[in-house]
Amino acid sequence: MKTNEPFIGFSNTAMEIFSPVKSVIIDMIMVQLLAIIVTLGLVLLTAGDRVGSDTVAYLVAGLFGAFFMLGSIYSRISEI
Repeated sequence: MKTNEPFIGFSNTAMEIFSPVKSVIIDMIMVQLLAIIVTLGLVLLTAGDRVGSDTVAYLVAGLFGAFFMLGSIYSRISEI
């Protein structure tokens, strides 16, 4: 009598959802960094003439930081 079979399938599915593979987490981080780069770039291109110089400096610093983090992730991936 196999009464625990549905619960084993459910627990395996829950474990797969809540403990993703490391590459999935890295992919999600890279997508977020690319979205930050695209968003900051579009803001600088479209509203660069209407914002103050301090805001542009913060946007450029954020863009540089996102590029730096993305580059470090790519370099670690390439070592593997």
